[in-house]
Amino acid sequence: MMTIEQLVVKAKEDGASDIHIICGLPAKYRKSGDLENMEEVAATKEDCFNMAKELAKTDEAYNILMTTGELDAADSFGGNRCRIHLFKQQGVPSLALRILSENIPDLSTLGLPPAVMDLPKLHKGIVLVTGETGSGKSTTLAAIMDNINHNYKRHIVTLEDPVEYMYKPDLCAINQREVGKDTQSFAMGLRASLREDPNVILIGEMRDRDTIETAITAAETGHLVFGTLHTGSAADSIDRMVQVFPEAAQQQIRLQLSMVLQAVLTQQLIQKKGGGRALAAEYMIVTDAIRNLIRTGNTPQIANAVATSAEIGGQTMDQALCMLVRKGLITRDNALHYAVNKEFVSRNMM
Repeated sequence: MMTIEQLVVKAKEDGASDIHIICGLPAKYRKSGDLENMEEVAATKEDCFNMAKELAKTDEAYNILMTTGELDAADSFGGNRCRIHLFKQQGVPSLALRILSENIPDLSTLGLPPAVMDLPKLHKGIVLVTGETGSGKSTTLAAIMDNINHNYKRHIVTLEDPVEYMYKPDLCAINQREVGKDTQSFAMGLRASLREDPNVILIGEMRDRDTIETAITAAETGHLVFGTLHTGSAADSIDRMVQVFPEAAQQQIRLQLSMVLQAVLTQQLIQKKGGGRALAAEYMIVTDAIRNLIRTGNTPQIANAVATSAEIGGQTMDQALCMLVRKGLITRDNALHYAVNKEFVSRNMM
């Protein structure tokens, strides 16, 4: 089997995003959304255990993997920074490795709705970047943080698992904290951050009630909070945040969220014609009308509100898909495959 460094260098050269190593199979990488073999030789049990020990680096980390079944880390190979996820399957370690960009891209180059460029100008509130795993959430957030770093004199505190992009402080003071190394959990790190005089707080994942509750408190007390969720729309994101609370508390959370939520950006990466992937994004800017829908629990009506918000820079996922087809970037079939309302997309692609 090729070494990890050889695999990463080859994947980078071939434009792949992820590497998978599984016992009994050849190493694979993801190109333009599809998995392809990197070599013909299958990984053996010995290969997998040796790989896990190499990537874990310390006996303590390796023991965590073997005891809990998972281990997250970040490292560089051949000059390429990578996010590492080791996990056990059938008692043998497997690897899912994400190759990160060496440089944080400029926010204006990501293909996002133009109104997203206004996010770094905000002073307080909550901004959510959502989407499935591998939809580019980390890259978008890194680009937003880097834009703030180069344009505003602020203190940024990030909570990540693991730290992916490394920022080079410019106008900002930046503290990057890794869950499991620098703090025990997102919730504990977030509570501590409120005593660290931050202007901007980045939460790698808002995965539990404590984290969401503290994020709302942080926004209420004048901080700008960015967070991620694995949800497919703005309405789903709001419901997910509310539903982690007991039913008796949900109305109060809706009220608080309606007052602090500023925007929700939902992303998908879709295979382009001729290779590569294009970004499709729903963007909800929270207006007074949307705040009222959140307060009253009428989240099913949010999609209609977003669909009619083009004048202020909002757009639905279906509108984004139609735009990508009209630009010749994706096929009609792919647009329909990812569409929420297939009839709308079919009518408006051309």
